[in-house]
Amino acid sequence: MCLAIPAKVLSVNEYSALVSIENVEYTASLLLLPDVQPGDYIMLHAGFAIEKVDAEEAELTLQLLNDEEKGRPG
Repeated sequence: MCLAIPAKVLSVNEYSALVSIENVEYTASLLLLPDVQPGDYIMLHAGFAIEKVDAEEAELTLQLLNDEEKGRPG
């Protein structure tokens, strides 16, 4: 099973971005999704940005993942 996590783009440096997932920062490759700007939300999979999503969808997905982790039904 593959899982992509929503992340907020903090900064962009050519082919990589600094992203935040619940206040933890990661580096994401932008080789598969080059048109990304700070403030965008992306889906992060295996270190790669694979898709842009809107802020509402990103927040909803994170909430669902958190509920599942805590054993609560979404």
